[in-house]
Amino acid sequence: MATETIVVYGSDWCGDCRRTKRFLNQYNIPYTFIDIALDPQASEFVVKVNRGMRSIPTLVFGDGSMLVEPSNATLAAKLGLAEFA
Repeated sequence: MATETIVVYGSDWCGDCRRTKRFLNQYNIPYTFIDIALDPQASEFVVKVNRGMRSIPTLVFGDGSMLVEPSNATLAAKLGLAEFA
């Protein structure tokens, strides 16, 4: 499993963002949450990396890879959580 911090771009009003944070908390995965509703630069970043779409949650991993609106199963696979399967 990756040990570097994950950056989660999202917003508190977003149900998928809350689900993603619950999932990461459940497995004690460290992450930093950036609310794009409160941070205009973060909002611009999300729009840029998602080709004009404000798709959240957008997760950025220490290796530079990203997942956009991942399901719990996709996130578990990325993190190597075999027990989730």
